[in-house]
Amino acid sequence: MTNKRVAPLWRTGLLCRCPRCGLGRLFSSYLKVAPACTVCGLDLRFAEAGDGPAVFVVLIAGAFIVACAVTVEMRYAPPFWVHVVLWGPLTIAVCLTLLPLFKALLVALQFRYRHDEGRLDP
Repeated sequence: MTNKRVAPLWRTGLLCRCPRCGLGRLFSSYLKVAPACTVCGLDLRFAEAGDGPAVFVVLIAGAFIVACAVTVEMRYAPPFWVHVVLWGPLTIAVCLTLLPLFKALLVALQFRYRHDEGRLDP
């Protein structure tokens, strides 16, 4: 039996909100999942995304940064130090921005499909 009053996945992921009500904050700090939703009271102790968000972020950010770096190199051929100054901080900024979003999305998927760590039920 599925819960009809579940917030959309994209909304809970992008806004880092509770996967059930979509209103309460999911994180108590940067990447630490709150113990419970302050709005609907959902116990969030089930939420353990593991390394999944980091893997997705590294793959997506890496592809984006490499594509941008190759484009800049092919069009402008700047000196090496420009690449270091440009892409190092940009890589860190993109990864730190995307990490909470992907963690929130994976927690929402965990809630929606009721999967616990190490257990896959049909």
